[in-house]
Amino acid sequence: MRVWKVAVLTAVSMVVLAGAARADEKPSYGPPAKWVQVAEIPAPPVDDQAPSTQVLLDDNQAQHDNTGSTYYNRRIVKVLKPEALQGGSRSVTWDPIRDKVTIHALAIVRDGQRIDLLKNGQDVLVLRREKNLERAMLDGRMTASIQIKDLQVGDLIDWSYSYEHRDPLVGGRTNDFERMAWSGVAGRYRVRMLWADGTPLTWRALPAFPTPKVSRSGKLNELLVDVTGVKTPKPPAAAPLRFQRLGGIEATTYSGWDDISRRMAPLYVKAGELSADSPLRAEIATIAAAGSDPKVRAFKALQLVEDKTRYLFLGMGDGGYKPASVDETWSRRFGDCKAKTVLLLAVLRELGVEAEPVLVSTTGGDGLNERTPSAALFNHVIVRARIDGKSYWLDGTRSGDLGDLDSLRPPPFRWALPLRTAGATLEEIVQPSLAKPDTEGQIRIDATGGFDKPAPLTMSMIFRGDAGLALARALRTTPRADIERGLKQQFSASNSWMTLEKIDFDVTPEGIGKVMITGTVEMDWRMNDDVGAREFKFPGSGSGKATTFPRREPGPNTDAPFATTFPAYATSVTEVVLPNKGDGYSVKGPIWSGRVANSEIVRTAELRDGVARFSQSTRSVGRELPFSEVEEANKILRRLAGDAEIIRAPKGS
Repeated sequence: MRVWKVAVLTAVSMVVLAGAARADEKPSYGPPAKWVQVAEIPAPPVDDQAPSTQVLLDDNQAQHDNTGSTYYNRRIVKVLKPEALQGGSRSVTWDPIRDKVTIHALAIVRDGQRIDLLKNGQDVLVLRREKNLERAMLDGRMTASIQIKDLQVGDLIDWSYSYEHRDPLVGGRTNDFERMAWSGVAGRYRVRMLWADGTPLTWRALPAFPTPKVSRSGKLNELLVDVTGVKTPKPPAAAPLRFQRLGGIEATTYSGWDDISRRMAPLYVKAGELSADSPLRAEIATIAAAGSDPKVRAFKALQLVEDKTRYLFLGMGDGGYKPASVDETWSRRFGDCKAKTVLLLAVLRELGVEAEPVLVSTTGGDGLNERTPSAALFNHVIVRARIDGKSYWLDGTRSGDLGDLDSLRPPPFRWALPLRTAGATLEEIVQPSLAKPDTEGQIRIDATGGFDKPAPLTMSMIFRGDAGLALARALRTTPRADIERGLKQQFSASNSWMTLEKIDFDVTPEGIGKVMITGTVEMDWRMNDDVGAREFKFPGSGSGKATTFPRREPGPNTDAPFATTFPAYATSVTEVVLPNKGDGYSVKGPIWSGRVANSEIVRTAELRDGVARFSQSTRSVGRELPFSEVEEANKILRRLAGDAEIIRAPKGS
């Protein structure tokens, strides 16, 4: 199955959109191109665990040259069970500016007879369906959809189409992503790529993909995978993303990462030209007058872009790659990542701060450096500023950043491609471990009133990073009473033994969120007959319910490392002020420190000056745990989860 992935970064010019041609807003109908090898319908594969729909043929062919690519797709499936009747439609989506779609066939094969459903497009519904409208994203893509009539169990559905992709903005460079993606056993799976001499195509097969055969006929090269009775490889559970990329092949006509960098850079240079009478210059002058410190200037420039322009993605026309001009974005006060990046770059340039645009992937960054170079691998662009030899990663599509430049954390995108006219290669975005906790929690319970009375409670929480900024944004957009109600519900859901009475919250100018809660708790003191004393066990402690790493089934990359959360840092302290200054009381709980599952953990339990105190600190120090360490990590995690936090009262009390 071909992964149709055309790169769409995030912005567009309304002017370009208004003048764009619309010749391919409807599909064409007809046979495949002559270079396509049309397959016979294969017999159903032998599969004693076949799902409701069985793949007989998954055929993917492509022809690449220096102007773009043409892709042919055909899939034949058999309806085995009534549940498969719900999948009674077929559709194809395309960009009307860069793509041309030709639908070849949609038919039912029943008892050896072929029933044509396409009828030269008379039942095809063509519409512009914006799937991400609620996320302020418009891409202008068209969808042709056909409902399959009179579908019955036992039918074969034969569906095929081609699409041509041409994009002059990147000089006709293109890519091809192909992967095995079906349930059960497929009867026949074919991948066929053609390219002539002079087309700089390179390819890479991923693990668990059949070995391609490359041949040559005259000046035409052919890559072929043609296999029968095959299953889709299963990725290893909980592995980093790069180890889950299995059963696929990648091809590109870009000569390298620097090829992408060189082709994209001029678009940003041109769009960033600020006119002499631009209204934006007044904003720049205000920032400049506030001080000469480049860090302060850069952060104020970021806040300007975040707070005075809203996010809106318009991906029609040339908007997939081409950013809107800086003056256009400022005048309409909206833009997407490309437009906001150009705006931020223009402001920084006028303020004397060194900066450049960099492409990133928000979802596929892990292992990006191992992949074949393609612009389609990127879906976002940000700014990298350099001050005193240090890189600062600035994202104008964020909102409400507070504090200063040094409080900004590097994003989790792993790799960045700088856009330079001379070209550049990938650079790693390094994320350090956190120096301060993201969350700090403290609970203090006054139990001096005795066993059978509600104990006064005070709770404080501190949130740093994005959690603190989320609270700051909520305070700007949501009634305070609604936030209070939401916080109470959130805390009480996991602390039902507490009665929350009053809650207060605020955010500091540095973006640190603070929450204060007061109330009471019902301390359930129970007699432990084995020791002849009453005990209070903190709810949830000692349950043995640990979040551990799963066991993997045999398969490719089964010994890959396990992904762990990084960066993260949290601390918590619970204190109970005891009756009689704690005379005769004792505590039981985990006292442990060490490193487990890429986290430095410190847990303590102590009784001092009449106060029982239980604390925990967890700080992640890595994002991948070697496979060889998982079993030992699971044992320690289970043991720690089984250690209860207990306060024991004096006998006879």
